[in-house]
Amino acid sequence: MNTAANAYARTARSALSPREAESALLLKAAQRLISAEHGLASGEVRSLNEALSFNQRIWTLLSSEATADENPLPADVKQGVARLGVFVLRSCVDTMIEPTSEKIATLVSINNQLAAGLQGNPG
Repeated sequence: MNTAANAYARTARSALSPREAESALLLKAAQRLISAEHGLASGEVRSLNEALSFNQRIWTLLSSEATADENPLPADVKQGVARLGVFVLRSCVDTMIEPTSEKIATLVSINNQLAAGLQGNPG
């Protein structure tokens, strides 16, 4: 089992609801991106690439779970999650290739916004 799935499993076993667990993982990924960005100015890209890979694994898991046939979400919500997932995954790769603070900020914002929505705090 990969690191993201292990983290997801550990979080899911706690007293958190699935939505709270997903929110916590998104916030963790956002924090890792923020922390890794600080090393970017000094040319440290390894921690950024690790944070981006973690974010990719989280989004792969979230997207596949949200769009699964057995998931009861409405079709338009599934489609929206799938599109957002594709955007995030592409953005992660693009940021690995050519990292900028703006690209990292976009990924952090998406994670934070979705986490807030999962917690029932839109916006």
